[in-house]
Amino acid sequence: MQKIEVVLKNEAGLHARPASQFVREANRYKSEIHILKDDIRYNAKSIMSILSSGVEEGSKFIIQAEGEDEKEAVKALQALVDNNFGEQENET
Repeated sequence: MQKIEVVLKNEAGLHARPASQFVREANRYKSEIHILKDDIRYNAKSIMSILSSGVEEGSKFIIQAEGEDEKEAVKALQALVDNNFGEQENET
């Protein structure tokens, strides 16, 4: 099992577009993938599950994967979050 804690920097949180990107990326892997927030486990391959997680800007959560490609899955999803889902950060 591989897991890593990340912090969401996206101002709007894990709303529809980034949630869709996250789920799409998770579905590229054979491993079971979940996010854990506030001791609740959400299926990272389900858009409804991710949207119901309530991950907001500044939220810490764990990306967890288990299976044959778990390392690659966690690394790719961490990069997606760390790169703010390709969105520009507002500089004011």
